[in-house]
Amino acid sequence: MNSDERLAQLEARIGAIEQYLGIKVKVTGATPAGPAVSNAPPPSATASHTPSPQRIIKRERLGVTHLLGWSGATALVIASLYLVMLAIDSGWLTPAKQVSLAMLGGIVCIATGLLLRHKDARYASMLPAAGVVILFLSTYGAHNYYHLINYTYATSVIVTVTLLSLWLNRVFMSDLYAVFAVLGSYTAPLFLGGTHFDIADLIVYFACWSVLFSVFAIKVGARGVYLLAMYLALMIFDYLWQLNGSQAWREALSFQTVHFFIFVGAAAIYSLHITPMTQRDGLNHVPALVLFYFVQYHILQAHLPAYAPWVAIASALVVAAAYYLVRLKLAHELEGGRVLLSSYIALVLVHAGYIESVPAHWAPWFVLLLLPVLAGYAHLRGGMLTPGKPLWAAAGLLFLANYLKLLDPGTLPAGQVPAQNLLGLAYAAELYLAYYWLRKDRALRDLGAIALYAGHVAMMAWALHLFDNRFVVSLVWACFALACLSLALLQHNKLLGQSSLLIFAASLLKALLYDVALATPLIRIASLAVVGVSLYLGGWLYKKVNALDQDLDAT
Repeated sequence: MNSDERLAQLEARIGAIEQYLGIKVKVTGATPAGPAVSNAPPPSATASHTPSPQRIIKRERLGVTHLLGWSGATALVIASLYLVMLAIDSGWLTPAKQVSLAMLGGIVCIATGLLLRHKDARYASMLPAAGVVILFLSTYGAHNYYHLINYTYATSVIVTVTLLSLWLNRVFMSDLYAVFAVLGSYTAPLFLGGTHFDIADLIVYFACWSVLFSVFAIKVGARGVYLLAMYLALMIFDYLWQLNGSQAWREALSFQTVHFFIFVGAAAIYSLHITPMTQRDGLNHVPALVLFYFVQYHILQAHLPAYAPWVAIASALVVAAAYYLVRLKLAHELEGGRVLLSSYIALVLVHAGYIESVPAHWAPWFVLLLLPVLAGYAHLRGGMLTPGKPLWAAAGLLFLANYLKLLDPGTLPAGQVPAQNLLGLAYAAELYLAYYWLRKDRALRDLGAIALYAGHVAMMAWALHLFDNRFVVSLVWACFALACLSLALLQHNKLLGQSSLLIFAASLLKALLYDVALATPLIRIASLAVVGVSLYLGGWLYKKVNALDQDLDAT
């Protein structure tokens, strides 16, 4: 490429930049010789690596515009504050005039934003948002501080402003207005009611808003609207109910039940008709369900204790029914719904099912049967993770708590656990079954190895607590370790063979630190002999297991 061609390309790029910026340059003098200069943009290959000057200028103008806009709005607010202070000091701005001017200012902000929305909707939406806030605050001030309007009139104004905010949400397509509407409507009883409102009226008031916001959320496709409404409804009503002495427990129970069905229905319909619930959505719903559950259970436990666990189970069945109906309609798995369902069932299982309902002497056997039931359900549904991680975690924690009690039988109810002598053996057997089941899944093999070692510990603890004779315990441990090695040799299972080293180590430590020091000479000799023979045979078998495993790997 010669110098004339390079100069022509350079002039073409300068001309393109001038065209983007809207700059007209009057060229004087002779035009250099060379190919004709075109004002067309440079080739796409060059443009792909060079940012558009128009985009750069637009970004800069957008930032400066918003900075100037916020600065001007702030200056106007400060000027208004000084004007109000001056008017109050002068004595001509009475409370009625203050409220009227504030409301007028809010209306002017909304009207101005609507007039400007065709020019720049995003920028213009700031004014109506401020106007909605001003109207809410003016209403609270007129009722609470100046007592210019009564409770009924103030509530009517709040309802009107809330509906106006929802309409502005559709006009400007901004979720900020929906947030203001939810906050203004649900917090109104806090700022307007004090303690004189009727609980029944409050139930109707909240239920109407909950239905409205649920329908609105589905209509505009904003799940966060009914989520925020759900949290505020549960928390604010509980606070107001407690503030009024919590005597109307039937009304509170009705409120909990009605809102439970409203929001479960909203979540199901939204997932069915708008978009399925993601895992993040499911986690966002969990705290609200937990709040509902404990408030409801507290009310039932205080007034209808016999029904509390059954109502909790019924609520879990309602959530499960909603999940499976949506899943059946959509014909595919719902990740977020499964997380939500699993979390809620886990909560009901641990609290209402285990802590509140299972007698202490039956608790170890209840937990022992829980895991096989859960595993059977997962097997029928075709996957270990089908019940959901929260439910598996809850079952695992219950199993661990009772497993630790098993290692120290003094923590179990003395003489009350049925077939307590077989409990350790049963836990060990279940852990071994878990190992053989989990080892088939590559992703769960590590968990299976933990179950295997835990089974060994349970078996040794069972023998230690069942037999009073130390020699018998040593003999049982030795036979058990040799049996593990023999089985490992038959099944070509190296992990099982390696795990037997835990039993050999425990046998050796027991013989040296406990049997030799405390036993009679005859028991001491017998225990050491058993340990010695078992260690020698174990070493021989362990060598064969390793050699067989290496031969298998080599082939």
